[in-house]
Amino acid sequence: MTRTSLLGWLVAIGLLALLPVMPEPIGGEFHMELGAKVLIMAIFALSLQLLVGFTGLVSLGHAAFFGFASYMVAMLAPQSEAGNGWWLLAASVGGSALLALVIGSLVMRTRGIYFIMVTLAFAQLVYFVFHDTDAFGGSDGTYIYFKPEFSLLGWKPLDLEQPAHFYWFTLALMGLTAGVLGLVLRSRLGHALVGIKHNEQRMRATGFATTGYKLASFVIAGALAGVAGFLFAIQHGYVNPEILSWHQSGNALLMIILGGLGSLPGAVMGAFSFVLLSEWFSSLTKHWQLLMGGFIILVVALMPQGLAGGIASLRQRLARRPAAPATEAPPARPAARPPARGGDGTPQITPQHKEQTP
Repeated sequence: MTRTSLLGWLVAIGLLALLPVMPEPIGGEFHMELGAKVLIMAIFALSLQLLVGFTGLVSLGHAAFFGFASYMVAMLAPQSEAGNGWWLLAASVGGSALLALVIGSLVMRTRGIYFIMVTLAFAQLVYFVFHDTDAFGGSDGTYIYFKPEFSLLGWKPLDLEQPAHFYWFTLALMGLTAGVLGLVLRSRLGHALVGIKHNEQRMRATGFATTGYKLASFVIAGALAGVAGFLFAIQHGYVNPEILSWHQSGNALLMIILGGLGSLPGAVMGAFSFVLLSEWFSSLTKHWQLLMGGFIILVVALMPQGLAGGIASLRQRLARRPAAPATEAPPARPAARPPARGGDGTPQITPQHKEQTP
């Protein structure tokens, strides 16, 4: 992450932080909840971007880590009082990372379409475990009655019951997620992951243990998906097995395709576009998926590199376009002097007219 991109992230986060303090209806409770939803999906898309956009591992089972973290919150949170937010966050993220480690150690033996199908199979396995087990609420799901508390030595800087505080907390975690991924991509691990995406055989020939690097990417992506699942459970206060289904993984995949593969800002832009357009299209018609599908096809056809890539290409074209030179009017030619006429009215030939006369 360069200084320019870091400055861009800080400016964007600063502008988004102004939403709760803006006058209504923009700064109302509805828009703050919608903004928090968008930010949660942005964290989820960022986690999958590391796996797909930078490592080249297309997964249809990423929702397993998202939903697992949500269920960890529901199972560990007390029903009679607010739980410890630090403990619930650590347990959710750690549990998702452990699940990613177990699944990743098994699926890394496969490649290509087989990797996609195996990740989908494991995600469906986790889905049916929560769907068919009464201890997790079965197909009806379970509730979270109190939002957790985050306190430091008795001081409570946040009250997540207030929409503004929850929005700022979600925005901070989104910025932290982007920062962690930026550091990972600048490290030796990040460079190795990009190399594996482009040519894994060459990376293996140069001495890199590609399986270990891919497993590390899988675990980091699963842990960050757990952050999004933790926030999702807190916001809605309810979890059900549908958040573990392959549809949720497909939505995250569409977000990063829409925003642009291999771009952290693209993942955030894709999440914003997908969630906001879904809300708008669903208010227009019950067949809103047709409108969303048409929009995605249009973006992919016109901007193959996604929204972020299309905007970058447009900026480059504008920067390369030469400035049009200022046009100057040609100098006016002096009017020819008429020949002098004599007393009888006949024209007299002067030396100048002799030169012009053929």
